[in-house]
Amino acid sequence: MNYPVTLVGGGPGAWDLITVRGLRALEAADVILADHLGPAAQLEQFLDTSDKLVIDVSKLPYTASISQEKINALLIEHARAGRRVVRLKGGDPFVFGRGFEEVQALAAAGVACTVVPGVTSAVAVPGLAGTPITQRGMVHAFTVVSGHLPPGHPRSLVDWSALAASGATLSVIMGVKNAGAIAQALIDGGLAAETPVALIQEGTLRGERRLRTTLGRLGADIAAQGIAPPAVYVIGQVAGLQEG
Repeated sequence: MNYPVTLVGGGPGAWDLITVRGLRALEAADVILADHLGPAAQLEQFLDTSDKLVIDVSKLPYTASISQEKINALLIEHARAGRRVVRLKGGDPFVFGRGFEEVQALAAAGVACTVVPGVTSAVAVPGLAGTPITQRGMVHAFTVVSGHLPPGHPRSLVDWSALAASGATLSVIMGVKNAGAIAQALIDGGLAAETPVALIQEGTLRGERRLRTTLGRLGADIAAQGIAPPAVYVIGQVAGLQEG
């Protein structure tokens, strides 16, 4: 019997922020293919894996990692062998992940797939750190942006000038390395250098660090503070709000 593969979004970091449905899928799994983000690194804290095969399929930026084609092949192989397979990804599988590529590969192989959405770090991490993405009377829109490629890169699909003029809160993920270039592109697009920025490194986890700065100082402050991925930073007036 072929069971469907379940694609689970693990949430923004701490294991207890995974959804109930996602947790139930993990409990029922025979095989778990796990990324390094979200609850995957904490599996032993909340899940008995003694009767499960856990395969590390982390895709780490700027380092050697398992190919997407190999991940797809493993999903298909174990599903066809009649095992209950969970693909555990950080955040939400369809927010700058390759979740839909895996859904397409499974469909092409005749393997059914169900999706369990996850809480994306782009919204949850700032919120838990006290920074709302929107605020009544201040901002009515937000944009989640990948900072994986710097402004001007030939493969970048982001119009930074348009974002600078949008008036929306910007939540940038995978953007630590290119923060200085991103800030400059937004300033060149008309966004004030004094625009508040709230940055959270390793949000929801024990190593969480928070930094409040301005767009003009973002790159320099990240370097001075030794900020490293994973981190989310929010650009806009809401980043200047304080609780209480």
